[in-house]
Amino acid sequence: MITVCLHGAESTGKSVLAEKLSREFGCPWVPEYGRTYCEEHGTDLTMADLLAIAEGQAQANRAVLAGKPDLVLFDTDQLMTAAWAEMLFGEVPDALMAYPKADAYLLFSPDVAWVDDGTRFFGTAQERARFAALAEQMLVRAGVPFTRIGGSWDEREAGVRAALAALGAIA
Repeated sequence: MITVCLHGAESTGKSVLAEKLSREFGCPWVPEYGRTYCEEHGTDLTMADLLAIAEGQAQANRAVLAGKPDLVLFDTDQLMTAAWAEMLFGEVPDALMAYPKADAYLLFSPDVAWVDDGTRFFGTAQERARFAALAEQMLVRAGVPFTRIGGSWDEREAGVRAALAALGAIA
C-alpha cells in the first residue's frame, strides 16, 4: 500500500485532482474533513476545533486504510492542520505532529488564482505566501519526503501523475 498526501495552501487544486485521479485510477481518496467540519460548525475556529478536525481526519483515513488498497490519496492530513494551527494561533500542539504520516507528500504551490468558496481564509498574496511557507515548514519539521507541484492546472496534473509514477503507485 502506498499513501500519498496532497498538501499546501488553500485553492491550489488538491481536492479537484485527488477526486479526479481517484476515479481514474480506481483508488480511494480521503476528502478533507476540515471542510465538512467548517460547513457544519462555522469558520470561527479555536485550537480545540483544529484538534477535533485532526481526529476526524484520522478516523476517515483509518477507515479507508482498513480496506488495504494499493494506493490511497489523502486530500490532507494532520501536518496541514499543524500549518493551520501555526497560522491561526502561532503554535503547533505536539498531538498534531504525532499522527501517522503518508509515504509521500505532494506540496502544491499557491501560484494559481485563489477562489473563495465560503470556507477559505487566506486570499491575499501575502497571506497565501505565509500559509504556503508554513505548510512546507511542517513537512520539513516532520522529516517527510515531498515533491513540489505547481504551474498551470495541466502542469499540476502532469506533476502529480509523474510523482505517482515515480513512487510506483501508477503505471
